Amino acid sequence: MNIYSLTCTREDTPTQTLTTLLEYFKKCDIKSKLLIKEPSIFDAYNKGIEDLNASLEDIVILCHDDIEILTLPEVFTHLLKEKLTKEDTGFVGIAGTRVFSNSGVWWDMQLWQQGSHSGYVFHGEDIANMDPSFYGKFGEVVVMDGIFLAATIKTLRKIQIKKPKAFTGDWDFYDIFYTFQTYLKGLKNYTLPIQIRHQSKGELVGRDSWHQNRFAFLELFKNKLPAQIKMAD
Repeated sequence: MNIYSLTCTREDTPTQTLTTLLEYFKKCDIKSKLLIKEPSIFDAYNKGIEDLNASLEDIVILCHDDIEILTLPEVFTHLLKEKLTKEDTGFVGIAGTRVFSNSGVWWDMQLWQQGSHSGYVFHGEDIANMDPSFYGKFGEVVVMDGIFLAATIKTLRKIQIKKPKAFTGDWDFYDIFYTFQTYLKGLKNYTLPIQIRHQSKGELVGRDSWHQNRFAFLELFKNKLPAQIKMAD
């Protein structure tokens, strides 16, 4: 089983954070590929996956270029392989929700306060000034944030990676679109205890293209929402 990483970046020269991320992947024996200045994250990931020539059991990481993984490399790869070798696993990630409302916003504050979210992310420019966001206990979720996602090629072959025609934005809502598809196919998405520092706090979710893709997503899946993981009593 091989592990690959695909990372979109708008920088011709990797930033220090991206350089650190690539060095980390190298320590993990992960084969990294940068997708530089692509016009759409959907098409970039689609082409990147096809160009890997990977086997069905191989794992593909889809992640942002402004993250630093703090988990020990051997623990990181163990967590990925342990969960993604299970036949019923869809995606794994670091933050998501067990209750996905018909607003299409996974980090809905009301649901967060009700304990419906899962995972954690550290935000900040460096380790010394990190601001943690603890969403909730790890486990099975409906959808996940795209800061960090991983799945096998077998899973990726079961869903649509290309941008839906109804989506006008090239960089928004891909994560929800991908992970909700696996949920609908009966596969299980999980958050894992992987420690990641993210330089951005996600301020760009307020941009027009994010809302446009959200509305298009809601129209596509209006008969499937809200969605919820059935928790054991």
